[in-house]
Amino acid sequence: MTAYDSKMATDIRGPRPVESHPSRAGDEGIAASFRLEQLDTRYDPDTRTLWTDMRARTRPSFNPDLLRDFVRWQEAIVTAADGGDMPIRYVVLGSGFPGVFSLGGDLNLFAQAIRDRDHAMLVRYGRTCVQILHRNMRGLERPIITIGLVEGDALGGGFEALLSFHVVIAERGTSFGLPETLFGLFPGMGAHCFLSRRLGAARAERMIMSGRTYSAEELYDMGLVHNLAEPGEGRRMVADYIRQNHRRHSAHCAIYEASRAVNPLPLEELEAVVDLWADAALRLTEGDLKRMERLVAAQTRLREKADA
Repeated sequence: MTAYDSKMATDIRGPRPVESHPSRAGDEGIAASFRLEQLDTRYDPDTRTLWTDMRARTRPSFNPDLLRDFVRWQEAIVTAADGGDMPIRYVVLGSGFPGVFSLGGDLNLFAQAIRDRDHAMLVRYGRTCVQILHRNMRGLERPIITIGLVEGDALGGGFEALLSFHVVIAERGTSFGLPETLFGLFPGMGAHCFLSRRLGAARAERMIMSGRTYSAEELYDMGLVHNLAEPGEGRRMVADYIRQNHRRHSAHCAIYEASRAVNPLPLEELEAVVDLWADAALRLTEGDLKRMERLVAAQTRLREKADA
């Protein structure tokens, strides 16, 4: 992946890789903690921004190893921020997969667990997801603002993940959706909880039940996307947003903290929905699983096309 120089405001090729510019003796240890198999990280010291791109090794979905990388990534952010070696004010998450932010959960894994009647595995997977999203929503309990960068489609758990960010910047023409009802399930990794707080319970249920795809423009009108960029301009808009708002960083962090106090979302609520999701998954029929696997096959073809 192209290395960025540090002139983020004027050169949107991006910030430099974390490991490329240690400024203190202890920084190599910090850099090593960000070397992850399925996450590319780059740090811009001028804006104190950690840029990260997902690069799932198979389909662009949340496989278990990618989830483990996210746990390590969050731990590394906290260590870097607390140690003062790499002060972080903004965390940006995007995708290195062309045309896709994320297609969500590991459907192949789900189908196998359902056939094996492995309720515990489904719960473990789901709880890992919502624990990551809950920490993201809370800025890792640090004065950190999280930004979701959407340059491609976000479906299922990919859409749910974006709902945990303080700011979502999406390129026009990208699509969002919760297709789980099409194969007899429902989105169990945060959609109910996040959307009910943003839109109200009735509108949230209508969106979830519809199974339809929404455009970035529609979500902007709903307030779920905060800024719209032209195609290919998402990263520049994120950089501009950070540059324009860096003086308001403390105020923005306080506003997000106040919003959480007014309308709290406890982790226990997210985990309770995961348990309901796992129960529902075990009620799926063989026909439902075949529909799920057809979607997996379509996702695999997308990966093969990207690699061609």
